[in-house]
Amino acid sequence: VQLVESGGGSVQPGGSLNLTCVVSGITSGCYCVGWFRQSPGKAREGIAALYTGGTSQFYSDSVKGRFSISLDSAKNTLTLQMSSLKPEDTAMYYCAAADERTSQGRYCYNSRIDDYDYQGRGTQVTVS
Repeated sequence: VQLVESGGGSVQPGGSLNLTCVVSGITSGCYCVGWFRQSPGKAREGIAALYTGGTSQFYSDSVKGRFSISLDSAKNTLTLQMSSLKPEDTAMYYCAAADERTSQGRYCYNSRIDDYDYQGRGTQVTVS
């Protein structure tokens, strides 16, 4: 499984940015995809995720109402639309994916996003 992120960059507070992630190699019929982020000196934070076997989506309180996650299954592309960006959104953003059952034996929708088995290399977002 390969995950390749793009779209990071620098933006002013209040601005918008879209991150994309091309997901390849997942063979599970249903799986989870999402985004987590990490700033220097801070813990990883799972911010958004979706399960392809359902309609619900997860957003952390810190991004709810400002970020939107979507998956184009035909193009295997996951998108994170970010708006009303704040300086505290500055972080490295990682795309992550998991089979319906993770390597730890848990359902992916009951797992932390940063525990997903497959992760990209990240893309930097700076808000200042």
